[in-house]
Parts: sequence; structure tokens; C-alpha cells
Amino acid sequence: MIKESLGSRLFDLFNYSFLGLFGLATVLPFIYVVAGSFTSPQEFITRKLVLFPHEFSLEGYKYIFSTDVLLTSLGVTIFITVAGTAINLLFTCLMAYPLARKDLDGRKIIMLGVVFSMLFSGGMIPTFLVVKSVGMLNTYWSLLLPGAISAFNLIVLKNFFQQLPEGLEESAKIDGCNDLRILWQIVLPLSLPAIATFSLFYAVNHWNAFFHAVLYINDSYKWPIQVWLRQIVILSSGGLGDSATFDSNYVVPPGQIIKMSVIVISTLPILCVYPFLQKHFAKGALIGSVKG
Repeated sequence: MIKESLGSRLFDLFNYSFLGLFGLATVLPFIYVVAGSFTSPQEFITRKLVLFPHEFSLEGYKYIFSTDVLLTSLGVTIFITVAGTAINLLFTCLMAYPLARKDLDGRKIIMLGVVFSMLFSGGMIPTFLVVKSVGMLNTYWSLLLPGAISAFNLIVLKNFFQQLPEGLEESAKIDGCNDLRILWQIVLPLSLPAIATFSLFYAVNHWNAFFHAVLYINDSYKWPIQVWLRQIVILSSGGLGDSATFDSNYVVPPGQIIKMSVIVISTLPILCVYPFLQKHFAKGALIGSVKG
């Protein structure tokens, strides 16, 4: 057994203390938001900092769910996340697999265009004009198709496909499989760690997206939940719920409690998905980034 020196112990103590304080600093805001959403309006007004509510209350959540606006926007967000992730994975896989084949004609030129798109983009106004010209304004397609492929994810997934043994594809071709069948039955099952990783990347991106919805969606009933959350934060008011459903003595909760309640509701679903896919991050994202 190797005995650690005093300097090594002091370094470990400093390292653990620093990382512990850093972790606490990142967790405290989340604890504050969650605790504030479950705090009664009276306690929230009287106490400067609430990390654990003394008076447990669901007034913020009751007020939010007093109207169907939040449920509708939450359904829109779930639809955009599921449909958008499926479209992203479909297009990314269909483009990454041919580019992983060394016998593809014009492969280097296409890859040059992909890398170029990572450095230079068309910009907000040209993209808006394109979306408008094809008739996708005020439709969900404007949130799904313009960013159907991420250039970075495409390159990493292409490199992942390149590392698979070529003998598998050659054996499948001898057995009479075409390229699509090889991709579906051989390549994708062997690439589940990478697929799971990019699924989460795409899903989180769709779940948190609000800027494109502000640009392209004019109908407030088609807004995702992040846009409503942005409206609440900007207006600093509780204009989301419907106080008419309560009696005349009902007092609308403070705007801060409503903000925190909406933040918890909008964050909780995607937060629950992380533990199931976290184990695939290192294996899926790093393996494909080794070779070029």
C-alpha cells in the first residue's frame, strides 16, 4: 500500500472542496426554483431566500393548470420534440451512411460542403425568406425541416459508421442485401450508442427551442411551452392562468411563483430522460470523433 504524501492529501482536499462548492453553486439555483414553486405566496413574499418551504403550497401549479394554454403548448412541444428528433435521425443516418462509404463518387466535395456549412450559414433573414417562399410560415414544418441535419452530428456519425468492420457489409451483399437493408438491419443496430446520444442531443435542442417559433409561428395556440415561458419572464406577470375559474376571493399568486412553476414543468420531462441515455454519451459521442 502506497502512503500518500502531505502535499497529495492537501491537493485532494482542495480539489474535492473546490468541486463540491462548484457543484453546490450549480445546484442551488435549481433548488431555489423548485422550492419557490412549492412555496405559499405569503411565505415567498416575507422570506428573501427559500430553499425549503415551511408552508407547502400548489397555488402556482393550480393557477397555471386553470387554463388549457399550458397543456396545449406542452403537447405542441412534445410533438415537435418527437417528430423533429425522428426527422433529424432519419436524414442524418441516410446522409452519414453513404458518406462513410469510400467508394462514393464526389464524397470529398460533399464533405467540404458540410464543413463549410458549419462555418458559414445563410443567416436569419435569408432563412426566413426561404421558409416563407415554400409556404411553411405558421406551420410546424418550419420548426422541423430547416434544421433537419446537424453538420457536427453528421460528421461524428459518419466517422462512427466508418469504424464498423467492412466484412459485415461484404457478407451481407453476398447474401443479397441491398444498401438500405444493410443500413437498417446491420449498421443501425451496431450503432445504437451513437443513435441514442444524438437522439438526446436533437431532442434537447427541439425541447428548448423557442427562437424559430417566435420567427415563424404567428398563432399563439401553436406556440411551444418555451415561448410561453419566455412571455411570462418578459412580462413578469401571471397572464397564463385563467382566474375566472376561481371564486371572487381568489388571489392570483405572485409572478415569480408562476415563473418558477412553469420552469419546473417545462424542465422536468426532458430531465427525466437523461438518466436513461446518459450511459451512452461517452461511448456514442467519443468513438466517432477519433478518425476523420
